[in-house]
Amino acid sequence: MLEILKRGQAEFGYVSVKAEFEAEGTRIDELMRLVELARRADLEVTVKIGGCEAIRDLLESRQIGVRYIVAPMVETPYALSKYVAAKNTVFLEEERADTDFLFNIETFTGFENREHLANQAVVPNGVQGMVFGRVDYSGSLGMSRDSINDDRVTQDILTVAALCKSKGLDLVVGGGVSKDSISCLRKISDVHLTRFETRKIVFSGNAIRSNTIDGGLLNAVHFELLWLLNKQSYYATIAAEDNKRIDMLEKRWKVLNPGA
Repeated sequence: MLEILKRGQAEFGYVSVKAEFEAEGTRIDELMRLVELARRADLEVTVKIGGCEAIRDLLESRQIGVRYIVAPMVETPYALSKYVAAKNTVFLEEERADTDFLFNIETFTGFENREHLANQAVVPNGVQGMVFGRVDYSGSLGMSRDSINDDRVTQDILTVAALCKSKGLDLVVGGGVSKDSISCLRKISDVHLTRFETRKIVFSGNAIRSNTIDGGLLNAVHFELLWLLNKQSYYATIAAEDNKRIDMLEKRWKVLNPGA
């Protein structure tokens, strides 16, 4: 995994590894292992917190030294204002200077409120950008996951891209990013694209123009596969570590309590 990340950073435009307290339910010990890999590969860490006002997630992200923090499912300016207030409470001013705060647009309601959300984002001590989540967005339109590369979804992202550019906000695109997404991402890049992401890897926006992008995306899939296998092995080892003692105690219990 470390070699994949090092190569990704050097050749494919990797800028960060990503974890989610939200959909993935990342445990703190998993996050610490991911942080160690990121640090050794000279990459940043991105964490999606559990909600717009997830104070504990913000505290843990601050403690670890996360570079990018994303709040999910922000649909209204009020929800965004709660996120802004929460992160400004948890992070000191000098810490906020070293951390980028973003929020997810991943529903049609959020898209409809995009102008109001952008205006709220750029208030003093606001946030640095938006993350467009294509899978949930397609679902909110009643479309299948296979629709993420459809013109309808891409056109809506282009609208948000133009808005972010006009407001000086970052735009990150995620949700089912694969080789099939390259042409869509290049269209978005023509307007405005700061970064794009798979489930575990965040790329620089410029990486989509590279002739090695296919290899970079393949490498990202390989990393996620190895990460899940490592996670499975880690917890399987924990689950089995007391088997011998359990067996011994069960035998002893049966001897001491023959009628049990």
